[in-house]
Amino acid sequence: MSKIAVLTNDLQGDLVNKNDERKNAVEKATPGYVEFLRAMRARGHQVVHLQMINPPDDPVAERYNGFLPVQKGTEGAAILPEFLGEGDIVLEKNKDSGFYETDLHERLQNLWVDTVVVTGMQTQICVQTTAADAYFRNYKVWVPSDCVISARPEDTARALEWLDGYCATVAPSAEILKVLDAHGELPQKQIVSP
Repeated sequence: MSKIAVLTNDLQGDLVNKNDERKNAVEKATPGYVEFLRAMRARGHQVVHLQMINPPDDPVAERYNGFLPVQKGTEGAAILPEFLGEGDIVLEKNKDSGFYETDLHERLQNLWVDTVVVTGMQTQICVQTTAADAYFRNYKVWVPSDCVISARPEDTARALEWLDGYCATVAPSAEILKVLDAHGELPQKQIVSP
């Protein structure tokens, strides 16, 4: 059976609570998202939370009215508790992709993971870059369309179209579970360029 890891991105208080659009989008997605994580854990798959940590001296980190969000050790940097489960891994990152200057690839290899399901915020930034970097490392990449979140729906739609046209299989979480249960794995996307 294929070993799968679900990667979440940026489910942290400071990032979610940046504005009403983000808060509302996360609130809307949370019930189904939490259920998908529970279902994947129940099937024996690993959940890895990619936790954005902004170094204080990062000149390009976005500040919110002068405030640097998600600093190491702060309450606002913590993964939201509703998304955490026993046995989950929390891995710090300092840039958008979970693979950039982290040991995510090595950890996944040590767990024999060959497939990643990329979820979280924001679809057009952290989800998209993490999914592309996973593809570059030869993982099978799936993205559940109902477990990705952006402040603006058009950003999610644009990113999902790009991901589906390039490096990932995009499908609703219920369909992903159905495929997984039927085949014991999530198959590799067949990429055909025009």
